[in-house]
Amino acid sequence: MPEQYNLISWNVNGIRAAIKKGFLDLLLGHEFDIVCVQETKASQDKLPREVKNIPGYYNYFVSAERSGYSGVGTFSKKKPFNIENGMGIEIFDMEGRFLRTDYDDFVLLNIYFPNGKASQERLEYKMAFYDAFLDYANSLKSEGKKLVICGDVNTAHKEIDLARPKENEVVSGFLPEERAWIDKFLASGYLDTFRMFNSKGGNYSWWSMRTNARKRNVGWRLDYFFVSENLRENVSSALIYPEIMGSDHCPVGLKLAF
Repeated sequence: MPEQYNLISWNVNGIRAAIKKGFLDLLLGHEFDIVCVQETKASQDKLPREVKNIPGYYNYFVSAERSGYSGVGTFSKKKPFNIENGMGIEIFDMEGRFLRTDYDDFVLLNIYFPNGKASQERLEYKMAFYDAFLDYANSLKSEGKKLVICGDVNTAHKEIDLARPKENEVVSGFLPEERAWIDKFLASGYLDTFRMFNSKGGNYSWWSMRTNARKRNVGWRLDYFFVSENLRENVSSALIYPEIMGSDHCPVGLKLAF
């Protein structure tokens, strides 16, 4: 019997807030095998009991040293045989942005990439994180691993990936160096799965909450599922779920068949 996986990735902008907005219903009401969340904003001891006891799911979390900041979590119906928190680099791992789970068919990297808007220092941190991550991913790929990489990348790749590219050319999230890094990443042997199936504009995963932007679909595509080239034939679909509410981001999805 072929193995199939239905995955989603979602920046929930606070896991406790997301629960109040129906996050548990989302997990229990859909046939998702693996659910990756970013920006949980909760340390292990502050996670609500119900989020640790969702029927049918194993759960794994990594949180930042700073309270109420960053954090990622992975809910999985299948138990991974290996779990790793972080890339092994203290300056990045202290922010709780990286969670690895290994399965028989692939290695899943659930990542909340840094935002560079706050300052030049944070932009430099973001670019250093990007480079450290690419080194990490390439190291796994060189071992023959098959990689699934998901999360909030905090950069729109091309003009098609945001509603107002000209107005945002000097804004972090669409800077030339950020976009060039995605070019380098893809050229290193990775695929933007959504663009394998959809080449149209107007497909976004984040909208500002200040300007009623979601209703007008003035958004950015900041959330991605990437796979290593050796998984190309296993990708059966890649989706964006703008109808799912509860955060300033919406989930993105990936379906794999083996």
